[in-house]
Amino acid sequence: MTIQPIQHGTADDTRAELFLRDWRSLSRIGQTPGGGVERQAASVADAQSRTWFTTLLNQYGFTVRTDVIGNIWGLLEWNPGAPFVVVGSHLDSQPLAGKFDGAYGVAAALHAGRRLAEEGDAANRPKYNLAVVDWFNEEGSRFTPSMMGSSVYTGKLPAPVALATEDADGVTVAEALSAVGGTGSWTGPAPAAAAEIHIEQGRSLEDSGTTIGLVESCWAAEKFTVVVRGEQAHTGSTVIADRHDALLGASRLVVLLRELADRFPGGALHTSVGQLTVVPNSPVVVPRRVDLTMDLRSADEGVLAEAKQLLEQGVKRIEQEAAVTVEISGSHAWGVRPYASAGVDLARECADALGLRSKPVQTLAGHDSINMNDVVPTVMLFVPSREGISHHEGEYTEDTDLCAGVDVLTEVVRRLCRGELDDGR
Repeated sequence: MTIQPIQHGTADDTRAELFLRDWRSLSRIGQTPGGGVERQAASVADAQSRTWFTTLLNQYGFTVRTDVIGNIWGLLEWNPGAPFVVVGSHLDSQPLAGKFDGAYGVAAALHAGRRLAEEGDAANRPKYNLAVVDWFNEEGSRFTPSMMGSSVYTGKLPAPVALATEDADGVTVAEALSAVGGTGSWTGPAPAAAAEIHIEQGRSLEDSGTTIGLVESCWAAEKFTVVVRGEQAHTGSTVIADRHDALLGASRLVVLLRELADRFPGGALHTSVGQLTVVPNSPVVVPRRVDLTMDLRSADEGVLAEAKQLLEQGVKRIEQEAAVTVEISGSHAWGVRPYASAGVDLARECADALGLRSKPVQTLAGHDSINMNDVVPTVMLFVPSREGISHHEGEYTEDTDLCAGVDVLTEVVRRLCRGELDDGR
């Protein structure tokens, strides 16, 4: 097929302006004083962004449906009864987050679908239909695990388990979705292929002057929930030797995770600890309990296995030295997974034809496309992130890169809908 390079001063400029208009309206929802957004899953701001999405889906001619876990779908059915190419990302955010993470991928998918709908020709109808999606609770900041909506859709997480999950205030997913009118009974469309575009959340594209990242594989990751148990006591009168300080144990665990990352050269292992909850969290009480999350990530599953062994050894030392107990439970995990090489090639061809520089990259972060990649051929694309800043109000991507990403995504989705990735795993 032939794709014409972008010509400025033409209808392509109008398409870009329309995308940027919608993008800026989305970016104002849940805006923070620091210029980012806060739209945690099923919050008021997230509900407003979901309304933004459904309003535009209806305006642009999609059929709107919501599934049992709150994923919102915009459907274009050109070929009744045929499966769907699934394209999208997520509108929810971390606390005090950037406005590009996830949301850009939803807006880009919406406009890719709008462009294809405008070009619709019954005589040349695609092999597959198109489903644009906002995946529920990708971030996992309010409800654990992350990537919840796509996990339910792909059968990795039972819907009843997800719906019963509680946030820190004891509100379940089912209750939160009901409060914002976000529940449905549908299980979602039958998928044929998938695509997602996202900001890189790294510096490689910016550093190399590249516009489009072609994601070849994801890093392996393991996420855990942890409870450190000690004994409540008075911070002044209790003898130091008699203390069972849960916060001391948790603090040593934080240091241990960083030491593990430093142990492997070249950044081969990434580790983190977050979301600490201290009980009773009083200035004059030795904590009796600390809840936290931690994760390990690597492009080498052997490194990840070795790090887990070292973690187990370190936890035993912490329990002895801090006189606490540490309970670790797996939250969710995934291995190193390649994306379809034929899909990488297809995306490269689209970028080349549009005159855009591309290069292969890996994703260190988790994305809903990782779940989709397990069930259908999936294409993952990146656009540059300034200085690699992410999960931060300073997150930023240039308008020209945003628009270029929409152009490439449109061509990728067009070809996926024609079935050009069939048997292309």
